[in-house]
Amino acid sequence: MQLASKLPAVGTTIFSVMSELAAKHNAVNLGQGFPDFEPPAQLRDALARAVADGRNQYPPGIGVGALREQIAHKTAAMYGRNTNPDTEVTVTSGATEAIFAAIAATVSAGDEVIVLDPAYDCYVPAIELQNATAIRVPLRQPDFAVDWQRVAEAISPRTRMLIVNSPHNPTGAVLDAVDLDRLAELLRDTPIIVLSDEVYEHIVFDGHAHQSVARHDELAARSFVISSFGKTYHCTGWKIGYCVAPPPLTAELRKVHQYLTFATFAPAQWALAEMLASEPQHHLQLADFYQAKRDRFRALLADTPLILRDVPGGYFQLVDYSPIRDVDDATFSQWLVREVGVAGVPLSPFFETSPDIRLLRLCFAKSDATLVAGAERLAELKPV
Repeated sequence: MQLASKLPAVGTTIFSVMSELAAKHNAVNLGQGFPDFEPPAQLRDALARAVADGRNQYPPGIGVGALREQIAHKTAAMYGRNTNPDTEVTVTSGATEAIFAAIAATVSAGDEVIVLDPAYDCYVPAIELQNATAIRVPLRQPDFAVDWQRVAEAISPRTRMLIVNSPHNPTGAVLDAVDLDRLAELLRDTPIIVLSDEVYEHIVFDGHAHQSVARHDELAARSFVISSFGKTYHCTGWKIGYCVAPPPLTAELRKVHQYLTFATFAPAQWALAEMLASEPQHHLQLADFYQAKRDRFRALLADTPLILRDVPGGYFQLVDYSPIRDVDDATFSQWLVREVGVAGVPLSPFFETSPDIRLLRLCFAKSDATLVAGAERLAELKPV
């Protein structure tokens, strides 16, 4: 049977490809962005209690009330925005589901969605499945800052949505308050919706505060703000995310959500609600936790030929490998796995058309033993 693919350009994600290569070659996996350490003991205990207490059947489709209330409380405490947990907060099966549901709910055939390039790989397929067009606007090199003039030039009468991501995956760049003001200025008097992917919201370094779209009254009124408990509590396999949005946007997102997953793993929702209520210091201390890992990893790499890019947020280190080999990043990343025994992620799959850069993404959300093992192998690299 012949079948016309709706996503002919989509194959296996680069994360799965590199993880499979790492396993095949017994490499240290610094590629796929998941911790190799466990969630907090309090959270694991809360999950076991939720299962034992019979929290195992369908929860409300929009999310367990106790968890939605805690999300609303956290949003107010962190960003000064009061939200109604019944009409503005939705729990989803990971941030990826929330992103898809937000796009499917509001983007129609013929619309355009502005995407900042490089971009996390789930955005464009979701756009294309709506028969809409992704308009890729390159971030500035070498700091991956937003070129707001180019964004302004990309806006057209067909623009329905603009996607921002801070801290940014794969580069670690962060938006500041001036960026939010500029974004609001560009969108003023337009019907354009903002989708703000903020899954690394609690991992911003060097004393800086995360500039959530939720902080900005004008932007919050037109935005889906999406985050993830997987990144915050080291439990990416639980796939629990959420979306905060004004009631009209939330109502439309929930229409898609109820027929996409309907509901999300119930015991984990109860466990996360308990964790947020009893251990609020966890997410407040997360930046310090990961900054220590960032600094340790950078110190371990200091004697290698790799050139380390700044890391203002997220848990990935970009390295410039140009002193070692003058080949494209896909070729280098596969050579690194086979010959050196370290897996990273090339940047080219995140671009529409990759520029001529020599960058690799390494994840430092790993145990000290893993970081040391990876660094010891990378220390074997020699400059050309």
